[in-house]
Amino acid sequence: MFLAFKLSDIITVPFGWLLSVLYDFTNNYGLALIIFAVIVKLILLPISAITKKNSMKMSRLQPRVQEIQKKYADDQMKMNEEMQALYKREKVSMGGGCLWSFIPLLILFPLYAVVRQPIQYMLGETAEAAVEIVKVIKDAAPTLFSKNDYYDQMIAAPLIPQYWNQIKEAIPAIADSVREGVNFDFFGINLAQNAQWKVWSDSWQWDWNHIGAFLIPVLSATSQLLSMFISQKMNNSVIKNEKGLGDEEAAKKSQANQSMKMMMFMMPLMSLFIGFSYPVVMSLYWLVQGLVAIVIDVILTKHYRKVYDAEDAVRLQEALAQEAAEAEKERIRAQRRAANPEGITENTSKKKLQQRQRAEQQAAKAAAAREYAAKKGIAEEEPEAKTTLSGVTDRPYCKGRAYDPNRYSSQSTEE
Repeated sequence: MFLAFKLSDIITVPFGWLLSVLYDFTNNYGLALIIFAVIVKLILLPISAITKKNSMKMSRLQPRVQEIQKKYADDQMKMNEEMQALYKREKVSMGGGCLWSFIPLLILFPLYAVVRQPIQYMLGETAEAAVEIVKVIKDAAPTLFSKNDYYDQMIAAPLIPQYWNQIKEAIPAIADSVREGVNFDFFGINLAQNAQWKVWSDSWQWDWNHIGAFLIPVLSATSQLLSMFISQKMNNSVIKNEKGLGDEEAAKKSQANQSMKMMMFMMPLMSLFIGFSYPVVMSLYWLVQGLVAIVIDVILTKHYRKVYDAEDAVRLQEALAQEAAEAEKERIRAQRRAANPEGITENTSKKKLQQRQRAEQQAAKAAAAREYAAKKGIAEEEPEAKTTLSGVTDRPYCKGRAYDPNRYSSQSTEE
């Protein structure tokens, strides 16, 4: 327990201090929480950027992913290998983006502890002093507290000024700074209360406090739905094929869109659950987080879209250049087919070409010698006719290069 407590203090104590400073600055708990939510979102901006960059990369690769899935539909192992190779080449993290996206949700737990125990974390009192303060107020006004003591500090914190004399008498060493307590009023809405969704119940009252507390969780869920919808539309806008052109069909079939559709329902439902199960202050925080997330998502999408559009322009230029080269090759092939419709080709091996060149050079030398001899009046000698060993002019080596018809002539004479 000691280790867990110390680990939790690493987050809860700074959260409580920051919320207390903002409360002193604004003198309004709701405004302090809104500023707190914005600050937390800005601190987590690098994480949001990593998540957005990874999701946009995944979206851009959907046409190629679907092509691999179609090509290796019967070989799951090969499909996985090709997809992993694709993600590795494009430097896409398979799980990092998803894990980072859960961090804002994990912040809710320490924030919930800070909100639930304002005397301890915002007013800076010890856990023992907080228990004593709650006891004093509960003894003086027991009807204000429920059987569940989980939210006793939230109920007692606004009542500290009213029962300050009794508290001071019970805890003489208590700091005077605690005297003001914590006021959870936010434009007529008590943020310390739990919102009611059963408008037909006897405990429901048609006043701004109850109506406002009901609307905040609803608006929080709406902001989550709107945030997911905008994020999906923006991610679809960057889905491009290998040429760098938009691919609407791939966008409709992408796995990211399927999972995004599930999240579009899960996140708002989770917001509603939090809003009507916990104090309204949690829904207010979640509402601000959703609105800030929309703004950040739009800014990050525009930024990364410029980067990816530049890459797509290069890919499109390369694809057009390749198509032009293929078209030129096809044009040359078509010209050759038109010039030689029968398809008869000449032997153009390297050896034959060399022999032809030597023959042409010898013929040119012989022609030059004849022309020189004619100018000088020199009679041209008739070239000695070559005889073939085989006796067949057209087939000089039909009996072999070493054939000698007189090899055994002496032996046959002696016999």
